[in-house]
Amino acid sequence: MPASAHTQSKELLTFGLTMVRHGETQYNKDRLLQGQGIDTPLSETGRQQSGAAGLYLRDLKFTNVFVSNMQRARQTADIIVKNNAHCSGLEIVVDPQLKERSFGIAEGGPVQCMKDMAKAAGQACGDFTPPQGETPEQVRERIRGFLSSMFQRMAADHCGDGQPEPRGRSQAALDAAADDTPLPGRPDDGLSDVGAHALVVGHGAYISLVVRHLVEELQCSLPGGLKASHSFSSCPNTGLCRFLLTLRAGERGPEPGHVRCVFLNRRDHLKSSKEHK
Repeated sequence: MPASAHTQSKELLTFGLTMVRHGETQYNKDRLLQGQGIDTPLSETGRQQSGAAGLYLRDLKFTNVFVSNMQRARQTADIIVKNNAHCSGLEIVVDPQLKERSFGIAEGGPVQCMKDMAKAAGQACGDFTPPQGETPEQVRERIRGFLSSMFQRMAADHCGDGQPEPRGRSQAALDAAADDTPLPGRPDDGLSDVGAHALVVGHGAYISLVVRHLVEELQCSLPGGLKASHSFSSCPNTGLCRFLLTLRAGERGPEPGHVRCVFLNRRDHLKSSKEHK
């Protein structure tokens, strides 16, 4: 059997993944660290941001929704789903593996304090671990766990028993789309002919580490002109990141065969909401 045919027979599914950071909380506004130990609700601004994200995404068909078990993320997901034209009755999977990174003794204090602690330790803030906090590698382990469970769920939901052909776009179509052509800037960018689409609502530090994991460990291709070092910047409240993933059959279950980033940290919905005030 030719290598290309063998590879094609291994492909299971190509799906879109849209990740959204939760809306603003009062702690965000006051530049205080929340982490895991402080579970605050959305502020009024955060609810407005979530509503704007929901309206921006309202015509997209999400087939699966995954959300952190923390209050601010669950409220954001609820608002987005409520505003969506296709999500009525769709199960929202709450996964603790999506919760924010723990910042240990730095939680509740100013973000600047953690930056000062990192500087005193001679480390970049993103690499620094406060006492009693989670290391970036510990968070990455949770990310691997979440991705594995998401891949299994997506394959179970969208790949029928004995399905001989991959669902969604083929590898050739993905490669052809991964050029430097500017995106139209539409809510459905990258989703043409992709039947399955997962919405994931989480947290800023966590999403930054997800992007880093996809780029460094899964060789995710980036949009033209975007340097890897610039792709790990902090995601704004209700900022949007989108990826296309092709799953293939692995020895331990579905695994990513190809990952492409469509866009990072998009905030078009926030600009639109300000223009209409």
